[in-house]
Amino acid sequence: MQTQVDYARKGTITPQMRKTAKAEGIDPELLCGHIAAGRAVIMQRGKRLTGIGKDCRTKINVNLGTSTEKVCLEDELEKARIAEEFGGDTISDLSMGGDITAIRAAILAETTLPLTTVPIYQSVVEHGFRDMTSGDILGMLRMQAEEGISSCVIHCVSRTMLDLYKKKKRILGLVSKGGSITSAFILKNQCENPYIEHFDEVLSICKKHDIVLSLGNTARSGCIHDRRDAMQKEEIRGNALLAARAHEAGVQVIIEGCGGHIRSDRIPRYIRDYRKASPFPLFVAGPLPTDIGAGYDHIAGAVGGSVASAAGADYLCYITPAEHLGLPGPAAVKEGLIAFRIAAHIGDSVKYGRDAEDKNVARLRATLDREGQIRCSMDPARARELSDGDRECTMCGEFCAIKIMREF
Repeated sequence: MQTQVDYARKGTITPQMRKTAKAEGIDPELLCGHIAAGRAVIMQRGKRLTGIGKDCRTKINVNLGTSTEKVCLEDELEKARIAEEFGGDTISDLSMGGDITAIRAAILAETTLPLTTVPIYQSVVEHGFRDMTSGDILGMLRMQAEEGISSCVIHCVSRTMLDLYKKKKRILGLVSKGGSITSAFILKNQCENPYIEHFDEVLSICKKHDIVLSLGNTARSGCIHDRRDAMQKEEIRGNALLAARAHEAGVQVIIEGCGGHIRSDRIPRYIRDYRKASPFPLFVAGPLPTDIGAGYDHIAGAVGGSVASAAGADYLCYITPAEHLGLPGPAAVKEGLIAFRIAAHIGDSVKYGRDAEDKNVARLRATLDREGQIRCSMDPARARELSDGDRECTMCGEFCAIKIMREF
């Protein structure tokens, strides 16, 4: 199968490239060049296309899915509907409870957004740590690819990385669930990571379906006091090499990095380091610049996300108010998504100067067109609810600064 990378290398601008470029407001030839060089990808699901990378708007991923402790299909479907209605760009189904295959099928039926999975989640649920094999892990990736996913996450933690991890004491160890499951498999079986050992097979599966391969962030920090260490640097190096192999094979690829918990002043430097290491689109979870925001981590994460986006991150994974506390419900998903859409927009206004929407709202405010402002908001129903329903703003009333200066 010819992938977007294959076409781009030949200089062929595909219909997908033209449609994506139009949505991003960029030249199709520019996007084609970025895909050929690995700087951008197009995540596809039917007619739905999401451009991620250089010169594309910063995208937002919405995590949803069941846990071993809480399984409610209707909640997951409502989260999927919210993701679509309120401007999410992609969905990740991280389900680990209930009939995972049926849940994924229901989510695919409920939304048009590109869907990402972490195949090792379902593999360990169905086979268990004790009996899971490399064949099970690769077989799960193959099965999910055939079901129509748009992207998959694999954690390429290596034996070298685990040796480095043992030498450095962290307050919080490995906080990546997929990374810890993969690491446990390696340690239990005293083997190399099956994703690394059979990387050519992984690439063959992804290329067959033109799936975007996402190289996971196993070594991310779990608190701001766990600073970047040798394990993280080795992951950057290793993922950059694997991404180059994937791109050479014609597979679209992104790298997850600079996520987790990072103090605010360090975020731009870390992003720059990733940018120097490889040209591939950078996917960032969060990052959280403080550890004291429990219940409001979507706000803390949006602060970190805006800094990361402005510094060059291409793709943000949202955080909800339930982070660190429990499985988020539909309301928490909406709050997290809106917060991170704001973060992405702030980043794009710095990175690309995309602030035309802000100017439009400013002009509406200048003419005291409150209804116009509400219509332009990310959640008009919420904005209208907070407006008190009165004809004029009740905060200043007759002493509105704009009115005063008009008169005098």
